[in-house]
Parts: sequence; structure tokens; C-alpha cells
Amino acid sequence: MSTTAAPLQIGPHTVQPPVVLAPMAGITNAPFRTLCREFSGGKGLFVSEMITTRALVERNEKTMQLVHFDESEKPRSIQLYGVDPATVGKAVRMIEEEGLADHIDLNFGCPVPKVTRKGGGSALPYKRPLLRAILREAVSGAGDLPVTMKMRKGIDDDHITYLDAGRIAVEEGVTAIALHGRTAAQHYGGTADWDAIARLKEHVPEIPVLGNGDIWSAEDALRMVRETGCDGVVVGRGCLGRPWLFADLVAAFEGRTQDISRPSLREVADIMVRHARLLGEWIGDESKGVVDFRKHVAWYLKGFAVGSEMRKRLAITSSLEELRSGLDELDLDQAWPVGADGPRGRTSGNNRVVLPDGWLKDPYDCAGVSEDAELDTSGG
Repeated sequence: MSTTAAPLQIGPHTVQPPVVLAPMAGITNAPFRTLCREFSGGKGLFVSEMITTRALVERNEKTMQLVHFDESEKPRSIQLYGVDPATVGKAVRMIEEEGLADHIDLNFGCPVPKVTRKGGGSALPYKRPLLRAILREAVSGAGDLPVTMKMRKGIDDDHITYLDAGRIAVEEGVTAIALHGRTAAQHYGGTADWDAIARLKEHVPEIPVLGNGDIWSAEDALRMVRETGCDGVVVGRGCLGRPWLFADLVAAFEGRTQDISRPSLREVADIMVRHARLLGEWIGDESKGVVDFRKHVAWYLKGFAVGSEMRKRLAITSSLEELRSGLDELDLDQAWPVGADGPRGRTSGNNRVVLPDGWLKDPYDCAGVSEDAELDTSGG
């Protein structure tokens, strides 16, 4: 079934179909974005790993590598994480003045304890004035670059923030909002609340709203748009070990659901080797690239008949030759397994959110938030 989703407009950038790759720490680096973009035929929007504003301003070596884009990446999208309005402003102005990107996304969705205990990530929108100050600095410093934001529903079911945050975003000139339909307390567990996405769309009709959470297949993406009225989708864990999901998403939004991918293990193995090779070229060291690729092995092989010992062996390879030879020992004629389109990645949930002392006493008291909350971390 096709959908009537219109092209997504992010400032001057038209995104058609309205599909966005979510930033994921250690995953959505340039090599992975290359694979996803190739499968999509260049359609969609592919966002970098999250960049800490303080690290960017200080020109941290690792951070400067993360903001490097391939020449074929257009538009170039950077996601920033920051808690100090002044530092966020400096980072945004640096991106604009040095031409580092064409689009800036701000992360207010990270639920990990080392971020929320400092008042950052998904804890931050609870402090309405601080959120407003950060957005104001970002938008004013960005010049002609569009600024978007990603957030969660709130801290927990008793401290929901997304409607207030959405209104503040509109008032401060944010171009679009992505909502992950979970609270920080849920982390990645339970079921995403798509009704919240629909409510946000009704609450901020002035700008595009993108839905995020539990999109495991192209049909899920179409269903989210139909059921919530959102203007586009943000895909995270669903594409782990499946960069071809973006080919499926393009096909589905263009009404070609018959073109959904069902790669054999042979095709998957070839993609795995290419992914590892691209990582090596990006890092500048084949062995380090293969080591970095290890975390992807289980995601790529999900559902295929591969013994536990072979899975372990493939997950400790240190060279392309070793990876390729191990894969060649498998039954590569296996068809795409039934059920492999389902959930993948982290599923932990219902965790207590670690917050600064007294954080929840007053949503308008922003004392206690300092630069040291700007850690080199990620999530959403």
C-alpha cells in the first residue's frame, strides 16, 4: 500500500521520501551512511553520529573526524548535543562559518545515565527556560542553516515534556521536530507510543513532525505516517545490520512494495565485507576497521542458520581475509529468514532515570546545569 506523504522540507532541503537515518553512537559514521545512502539511491536524509558541542569547539581530533563527510553526502547533517547555551551557540556558529554542514539537529533524547545525571539529553527539556535558551542560541547562530531537534516524550510518565518542548521549538524558529515515542525511563523497552507523535503533530501544525520508534520494516514506516499524520519517519535500530532497509523505505513510499529486499546470506555476506572494508578505509587501518565492524556481525546474521561457534569466530576477526574466509564457510545459499525483519538492537526498558539532586522540584529553576554535562557520548 502506498502512502500520500508529501516531500519533507528541512529549510531549503527537500527530503523525498521523508525518511531520516537516526544518529547512533558508533554506528552512523561515514561508512554506514555511505551504505544506507547507496541503497536508497541517494534519497533521504542521513545524520551523523552525535557530536558534543564542547568537543567540537575545542576541535577534539576524534570529533573532527566524525564531522567529515564524503563528497557525495548532500545535504550534510550534523547532530549536536549540548547543555550550555553559550557553547551550543559557539558550535553552531563554527559549523555555519566553516561550512561544516548543511543542516544541524539538536539531541534532547539521550536517556543514558551519564548524560541525564548531569541534566543533559532527555532530562533537559524538563527545564523549559534552558531548552528555550539553547534553541535560541542555536537558531540565531545557524544563519541560513536549518535547525531541527530530536526528543523523547519526557523523563517518565509523571514528567511528560514533549508538548511544551514542541511549542518552545516553534517559537524559537526550529525547522522540524523528531519525537521518539518513549520516555527516558523506558530507554528502548516496551512499545513506542505512536499516539504521542499524533498529538505532537496536532500541537505544532506549523512545522514538520517526524516519528521515531519501532519502525522495523518499510510497512511500519507507512503505517506510522497513516496512523499519526506525521510528516516523515526517523529510523534507528531497525536498520542495524540492514542498510538495505533504506531501499525498502524508498520503494514503499513510492508505492513499489513488491520491491522489498529479501537478500540471501550470500548477498548479506558481500555487504558485510564491504562494510568492514569501508570502515578500514575511513579509519586508515584495515585491522582497526574490521575490529570496529565486529559489533555489526550479530545484527547482519540475525535469523540465519549460523552456529554459535561460527558467530563467535566471526565476531573476533581482525582482517578482511579472515572475515571473508569465515563467511565463505557458511551455507551462503540460505534465503532471507522468516522473522528477521523484527526488533533488533537494545531493548532494555523501565529503568530509573538518574537525575541531578532536586532536578524535578521546579521545571523553571535551571541552576545546577553546567558545562561538565557535555560528555562525549550519544544515544536517543
